[in-house]
Amino acid sequence: MPLMLRWWLCCCCVWAGVAQAALPVSLQEALSKAQLPLDSVSIVVQPLNGEPPLISHHQARAMNPASVMKVVTTYAALEALTPAYRWKTEVYRNGPVNHGVLEGDLIIKGYGDPALNNAELWRLLQQVQQQGIKHIKGNLLLDTSIYAPELSQRPILDDEPWRAYNVNPHALLVNGGHSSFRFGVSRESGKPLASVTQEFELPQIKVVNTMQVSKGACGDWRSSLRYGVTATTEGATVTFSGTLPEQCDERYLELSVLSQQQYAVYTFKKIWTQLGGRLDGNAIAAVLPATASLVTTWWSAPLDVVIRDINKWSNNVMARQVMLTIGMETGQTPVDENSSAVALKEVLRKRGLLFPELVLDNGSGLSRNERISAEHLAQLLVTAYQRPTMPVLMASLPILGLDGTLKKRLPESPSQGMAYLKTGSLEGVSSIAGYVQDTQGKRYVVVMLVNHPLASAARSIQDGLIKAVIEGR
Repeated sequence: MPLMLRWWLCCCCVWAGVAQAALPVSLQEALSKAQLPLDSVSIVVQPLNGEPPLISHHQARAMNPASVMKVVTTYAALEALTPAYRWKTEVYRNGPVNHGVLEGDLIIKGYGDPALNNAELWRLLQQVQQQGIKHIKGNLLLDTSIYAPELSQRPILDDEPWRAYNVNPHALLVNGGHSSFRFGVSRESGKPLASVTQEFELPQIKVVNTMQVSKGACGDWRSSLRYGVTATTEGATVTFSGTLPEQCDERYLELSVLSQQQYAVYTFKKIWTQLGGRLDGNAIAAVLPATASLVTTWWSAPLDVVIRDINKWSNNVMARQVMLTIGMETGQTPVDENSSAVALKEVLRKRGLLFPELVLDNGSGLSRNERISAEHLAQLLVTAYQRPTMPVLMASLPILGLDGTLKKRLPESPSQGMAYLKTGSLEGVSSIAGYVQDTQGKRYVVVMLVNHPLASAARSIQDGLIKAVIEGR
């Protein structure tokens, strides 16, 4: 799809004081063929050397960006918190310790660490035991009061309530609040059988496997998989049915079948027991008692590491907790999404980024309400490119044809590795935004937002636009 970038430069005009360039005919024809009206698309292609934009089509229109909104959230976090920011998780005791026995309660206070996984919780509990606590005669208290209670009760976006992308924030989020189920084909009995196991097994989650093995390549294996979840106050039963192609190697599906509180408690109990510990009491949600004494503190990986997981793999709950952290660090307690959105906008304002159309629901893009214009996304990316945090933000974005959500897009030369872009998709939304370098070494900001029932058809058009910028056509 030749776009004749040099021709665009000659056709720039001025509208409302903003350099504007019409869509090339070939791009208009591609959109028409995909049945995407021109008014459903916003595009900006902006050289980073200060030249006028090559394309600025409906650039000021407020659009739903889907997960591209994570670029806004993570950039604001880098500015507000610094790349070296770390979250803490504190452990307290409320009672004396005698010969390894805590005569009272153990308290874990969460501060919204978005990246606390099972291995890190294991190390934290090992630290607790190294402080001389082996046997807890009282209760396990979980203090999540830093977050407003309603955050855990937000409605889900679609009809997939158990999928990991729908997990709500939690101040003591362990392993993203989800379980990873591993699928494979076993041939130990001589006949291929479909196997389903938990990657981190919790006895409170029971797996019922009625899957059959089918012939053929793995392909779109998920389309043949069915599952059902029965959740109780004590755990959950997950039933898997359908077929698994015999040529599949290991495949994974992340589901959140327990509440975040349940997952944290059950994971604590499993690890604590594995470490040789004992808990006599119950797990209770409670606020840290004033009489409690600090035992140890776990510090998370720094923000520059965390945002790579957020942007490369489009992790919703981690992005939501990062936005909440921006609000928390302004002194909002308990913190909620409304106050955090105000705090995030103030961070942008201090960098001269005034976006009146910006609507922040939760900062992840998992929303029907969030809005931003392509023009302002491009302005943010240009500003970020000039800031000291630029290398961190760029490194967090998926690399074209190499990793993250872009691993399978334009993997061939010369496109591979030539762009760092965030993708976004919801039903009726397809978006992409980030940095593209052409074969001559010149860099551009590219933003394309599509809001239309047929938005999924825009992916190939986005790829064509990116490829044309790379090749300077």
